[in-house]
Amino acid sequence: MKLGIVGSGIIAKEFLSIAHHLKHTTISSICCTKRSEAEATTLAKEYLIGQVFTDYEDFLRSETDTVYIGLPNHLHFSYAYRALMAGKNVIVEKPFTPTIEQAMVLSRTARERHLFLFEAVTTLYQPDYRSVKELIPSLGSIRLVQCSYSQYSRRYDRFKNGEVLPAFDPACAGGALMDINIYNIHYTAGLFGMPESVHYFANIERGIDTSGVLLLDYGSFLCSLTGAKDCSAPNSCIIQGDKGYLIQNSPANVCEGVRMVLNDGLEETVVNHLDSHRMISEFLEFEKMILSGDLKTCYRYLDHSLCVSKIQTEARRMAGIVFPKEVEGVQ
Repeated sequence: MKLGIVGSGIIAKEFLSIAHHLKHTTISSICCTKRSEAEATTLAKEYLIGQVFTDYEDFLRSETDTVYIGLPNHLHFSYAYRALMAGKNVIVEKPFTPTIEQAMVLSRTARERHLFLFEAVTTLYQPDYRSVKELIPSLGSIRLVQCSYSQYSRRYDRFKNGEVLPAFDPACAGGALMDINIYNIHYTAGLFGMPESVHYFANIERGIDTSGVLLLDYGSFLCSLTGAKDCSAPNSCIIQGDKGYLIQNSPANVCEGVRMVLNDGLEETVVNHLDSHRMISEFLEFEKMILSGDLKTCYRYLDHSLCVSKIQTEARRMAGIVFPKEVEGVQ
């Protein structure tokens, strides 16, 4: 696999730090803005990347067969769409797209062209998350689910002082729901699917949610998902059933160990995470699916991303958070 990276920011650097774990992948190129060319050139030298592009169309004409998009949220759709139309497989960072309408366009395009399309979200690929799936039937009838992920953002101080960076900019599809709570949605939807109803109660400042509580009603049980960038607290995921509960004392994007406690006194602790970095598992899975041509599994994950996109879009609009381009055309 010849992988090209779009972006030279924090997430691209984080990926490059684990890229050596991909034994069948070559990082063939990196694409950046003119402003970031010097930084991208430094990365290319450090990680032996063959080419640096500042023009996306030139990048898409290169020998790269798979594109990894690590750009601000509002650019995910247009860059992913152009890559698919150029015949490239695409891995796009979470959140998949700002709106469900955009997500459906990407999904349809990938399937029509028989291309791989992944949302890079670490939760689904963590071994301990898969253990949670296996343990849930032991809990009996599920009654309550609580996921909390609060991480005070250094950018929030700047936001309070009047500086609006992409993380808190509606024009860049920012906010706590898109950045932090999206992991909780993936966690819950991956276990239980689409809820019957969605309600989002947000703390909103200057048109963007800095924190909020998302309530998902599954009919027979409720899920409360808390995500915050304006405060901090211990992170956990708790699933309660009428026969016991599961607790994970780590955020939904990491999934480091889970403990099950049943009403009859039985306790079991499962710790399966072996990788040194949370991104390793997902990219090994992407590499495996692409190399084996396993579009069926890819599209199953894609259906999950559509479910999550639908939940976040409904939640955000219900809270009155509007992005400037709710249905972005192809640009």
